Amino acid sequence: MENREPLKPYLLAYPGPLRDQLVAAVLSGQKVSTTGLLAEYEAEKEELPPVGERSALIDSDGREVAVIELTEVRVLRLGEVDLQHALDEGEGYASVAEWRAGHEAFWHGDEMREALGEPGFVVDDGTLVVAERFRVVERF
Repeated sequence: MENREPLKPYLLAYPGPLRDQLVAAVLSGQKVSTTGLLAEYEAEKEELPPVGERSALIDSDGREVAVIELTEVRVLRLGEVDLQHALDEGEGYASVAEWRAGHEAFWHGDEMREALGEPGFVVDDGTLVVAERFRVVERF
C-alpha cells in the first residue's frame, strides 16, 4: 500500500457474516449502491458525505480492502426506493419488496436500535433513507 492520507472508513453493516458478504459483493462489482437511515447520521451527528468523497472500505477484521468513491448521494423516503437501486445493492434481491424486507430486518435489529438509541424503532414508507452509489477506485 502506498503512502497516502488516511481515509474515512466506509462501513457496511456490522462486523460479521453480513459485512463479509457485502464487502465481497463490492469487490466483485456486484454491489454499487447501498442504503442507510438518515436517522443514523442524525444519531451520530454526522453530515451526509459529499459526492466525490473517497473512503476506505473496511472488512470484518478492520482491514482496509479498497477505496471507494461516492458518485451519488440522495435522501428519499423509503417508499420511493426503486428497483434499480435495489438491484444495484448486489445482494440478490429480485424486487423492491424483497430488498425492503431484508433491510427492514436489519434496521429493526437490536444493534441498529441500540445505535439509534431507540429500542422500539421501526421504519415505514415515510422514513428518510440515504441512497448512495459508489465505485471502487483502488483495491488493496
